[in-house]
Amino acid sequence: MTFFQWLPQMLEGCLITIKLFFITIAFSMPLGLILTFLYTSKNKTVNKIISFYILIMRGTPLLLQIFFVYFGLPYLPVIGEYLTITDRFTAGAIAFILNYAAYFAEIFRGGLLSVEEGQYEAAKVLGLTDMQTRTHIVLPQMFRISLPAVSNEAIILIKDTALITAIGLSDLLKVTKTIVNKTTNVSAFLVAAVFYLIMSYILTIVFKKIEKKFSY
Repeated sequence: MTFFQWLPQMLEGCLITIKLFFITIAFSMPLGLILTFLYTSKNKTVNKIISFYILIMRGTPLLLQIFFVYFGLPYLPVIGEYLTITDRFTAGAIAFILNYAAYFAEIFRGGLLSVEEGQYEAAKVLGLTDMQTRTHIVLPQMFRISLPAVSNEAIILIKDTALITAIGLSDLLKVTKTIVNKTTNVSAFLVAAVFYLIMSYILTIVFKKIEKKFSY
């Protein structure tokens, strides 16, 4: 097989990788933001629950979490029935979303704590409600502070998507390994590395533009 014969298969694998990346970002960031607000709330019970969740998600390997969602959930009874996720991609996406939500929660919490207390006091003097203060004053500053860490996490995510091969999905890495096994031509790994580099480079450029837009 030549490079031009590999290319269609590798592009199909790239589509799986990119799809998983965007789904994870689209759901894990809002979930991470919700977790941040719950984590920083005045309710100590909620704080402990969210803290424990984040500890579990950050303290165990993502690969183990993927295995648990796909292979382990069917053994957990839920209201008299068993929770089974038969679709491999769905199971992988759920594991990624739950894992990255915990990381984004910590990133956003750091950004939230970096907003000066004077900002809240000034908003109160201006007569703004708590919701208006969070929406118009706190959140924009929190996102600006968190952007570099979010950018770094997004680049890690594009590489972490390769873990989805563990449950048999044909992403870029899985397709590449299949090509190498069939052809014994390890240069396919170099081509895959170039694809990952291109995706990481595009993400870097996008986040730099976003950071520039928020650098007021």
